[in-house]
Amino acid sequence: MAPTRKRVLVVEDEMMVAMMIEDMLIDLGFDVVGPAMRLEAALLLADREAIDGAVLDVNLGSEKSFPVAEVLLARGIPFCFATGYGKMGVSDVFPDAIVLAKPFEAHCLQRAMKDAGVHTAN
Repeated sequence: MAPTRKRVLVVEDEMMVAMMIEDMLIDLGFDVVGPAMRLEAALLLADREAIDGAVLDVNLGSEKSFPVAEVLLARGIPFCFATGYGKMGVSDVFPDAIVLAKPFEAHCLQRAMKDAGVHTAN
């Protein structure tokens, strides 16, 4: 029986970046949920979907993805933040969060997912 692929939620408000992250995750052996481009949609997916992890862009237009992170924490689902601001953009609110600095390559995303506790089935 083939191993089940882990499902990763992508929350990113820029379509091209979301597509890039989605492609990288698929290449790394994950299934992608979303992407969610707005806070409301991201909250619904984070709360209702069967997911194993998430990649959260910090800034979603004029809103932040921190409420999504809170939902994931409550569900025990690991995640990493992806941001151009580095750790400085999240350290006050989530000091222990894994932060992936944009722009990034697939190996950086893979390391961030592993550091967050989301491993591929392979």
